[in-house]
Amino acid sequence: MLKKTIAFLISASLLLQNTSLVYADNINLPDIGTAAASTLSIGQEMEMGDYYMRMLRAQAPILNDPVLNQYINDLGQKLVSKSESVQTPFHFYIMRSDVLNAFAFFGGNVVVHSKLILDTDNESQLASVMAHEIGHVTQRHLARAIEAQNRNSPYFWGATLGSILLTLANPEAGMAAMTSTMAGSAQSMISFTQSNEQEADRVGLRTLVKAGFDPYASSEFLQKLADQTRFSSKPPEILLTHPLPNNRLTDVRNRTLQYSKKNITSSLDYYLAKARLAIITAKNKNAALLLIQDYKKLNNQPSKIAIIYCGALADYQAGKYQQAKQQLQPLLDSQPDNLWFIDLMTDIDLELNNNSAAITRLQQALKKFPSSTAIQLNLAAAYNNNKNYQQAVSLLHRYTHDHNDDMNGWDELIKAYGGLHSTAQQMTARAELIALQGRFDESIQLLQNAKNRAKGDQITLSKIDARINQLKQLQKRFAKYKR
Repeated sequence: MLKKTIAFLISASLLLQNTSLVYADNINLPDIGTAAASTLSIGQEMEMGDYYMRMLRAQAPILNDPVLNQYINDLGQKLVSKSESVQTPFHFYIMRSDVLNAFAFFGGNVVVHSKLILDTDNESQLASVMAHEIGHVTQRHLARAIEAQNRNSPYFWGATLGSILLTLANPEAGMAAMTSTMAGSAQSMISFTQSNEQEADRVGLRTLVKAGFDPYASSEFLQKLADQTRFSSKPPEILLTHPLPNNRLTDVRNRTLQYSKKNITSSLDYYLAKARLAIITAKNKNAALLLIQDYKKLNNQPSKIAIIYCGALADYQAGKYQQAKQQLQPLLDSQPDNLWFIDLMTDIDLELNNNSAAITRLQQALKKFPSSTAIQLNLAAAYNNNKNYQQAVSLLHRYTHDHNDDMNGWDELIKAYGGLHSTAQQMTARAELIALQGRFDESIQLLQNAKNRAKGDQITLSKIDARINQLKQLQKRFAKYKR
């Protein structure tokens, strides 16, 4: 019985979180999602989102690739800027996974599986899935689900939903967490999600159109999935959790007829993102080869460029640095401001000990794009590689202040302090990295050890004491979600 209940609840949560269908605005639906204030405040949602994101960082294969992170967040923020009822910051992540899926949860956190990106035909299809997930967040559907279970405390249902999120990322660990939090009726949750899905479809479609994407992209993507799995014994996860009866796809098409079909050209960034994902996430060469075959069929300029980039990246991954440089150099010469080319050439230069060339290029790029997270992280890595540790520390102090949830920044800061033999500061940076994974006991212990190394430095000691107190308070607040 417990297994059946768990299965029902997982299915309900996936229905709540993942459907990439979008519907037209003329559906007669109430705006129910922005309520739920009686159960959870926005501040509580953000706190829960912070807690569960730490769980995911510790136990799920979240990609910490600077250029891919910047791409998915730029695309996500473009959609958020056209969304309604936005009450929290949004953060977008890519998870390395061969399961076609995506999900959103408390506090504006949206996770897209790498396979979903690779299986889309164009950027509008990817945007349609993300817009739908944004709709779930802005309409506060998880808070509504908790409110519906009014016989239980919000923290109890928060813990249950958190276990479901973990199950999506890591089935074994997530199932173990769920068995300690399961109770209540799953059927009421399933019923509640039906109205949530319609509302997210409607809100997501409106966002998609306002952001300038093709409103027909969602139905086209679902049709592709249906065609691919028509004779398969097991359809992809997104269709297992979102059954596609014969009339559903027709209904979606009919609801989008009020909008004109848009011939939207996918950005070069989209093509390069898929190429990078195919190379760095593939367990074998098939994914990259299949992608190249698809790009050859397209035979447009972005796909031609992406094929060359894909080859250069594959050579770099194989340790063929000179060959990679020969392929990449013409691309960089023609587009010297292209982030993807700058990033890969930086990696190649560092392997070939061309540190000065990499640093000069990145410094120039940073002047043009001062807010680029990928450029900042690349420059910090180049400084560390060239033993310019103090310059790296100066850059990373600003970066970790502005992006304190980015593990890449703390990782580079650990290296920089290590190069300077600043043991206490290195320990404090490592403590922040560990805290982002929810390992508070280890983080606090590391800060205590850092105090022993910082004797006599009253400023550093005061900062460490303050941070220890903050982490203890955070740990205490998070304890309720473990019940």
